[in-house]
Amino acid sequence: MDPEMAKKIEETVLEVLKNSDMDSTTEFQVRKSASEKLGIDLSKSERKKLVRNVVQTYLEEQQSKAEADETAAGDGEEAAADEEEESGDEKKKKGGKEYDDDGDLIICRLSNKRRVTLTEFRGKGLVSIREYYKKDGKELPSSKGISLTVEQWSTFSKNVPAIEKAIKKMEDRLKY
Repeated sequence: MDPEMAKKIEETVLEVLKNSDMDSTTEFQVRKSASEKLGIDLSKSERKKLVRNVVQTYLEEQQSKAEADETAAGDGEEAAADEEEESGDEKKKKGGKEYDDDGDLIICRLSNKRRVTLTEFRGKGLVSIREYYKKDGKELPSSKGISLTVEQWSTFSKNVPAIEKAIKKMEDRLKY
């Protein structure tokens, strides 16, 4: 991406952020709004990472300003930023959240090869439960797994108690 386009995207994203309710606006909404203003697709990996970085930087600046205001008001409390980088894998942890090489949010690791991520594909949010493999030092998703739309995930999660009940029944049957 050329530097001029990156600057244009950054300015538009900042404009959207400044005019948003930061208590309820999501990164996806910011990216979608900026995409509409610019007339370009911002869901591609490189652009998505740029938007994520601009949003994260903006949020960190807002937090720093709020902390400075608290300190100036005599509160005296300091909050440490949760930002660290894992060496080698270049995974970023910001605000206690971990992102993969594509900028997708890692919700949890089920094992050393399986994890749950929140990703976007063709403008739709997906919850992916997938196996990963290493190639050239990078963790890449395999075809082994499932990606559920937000609606499918919602249906699934509402039925988790029924699934757990059925599992318990099955386990009880297998014991005897």
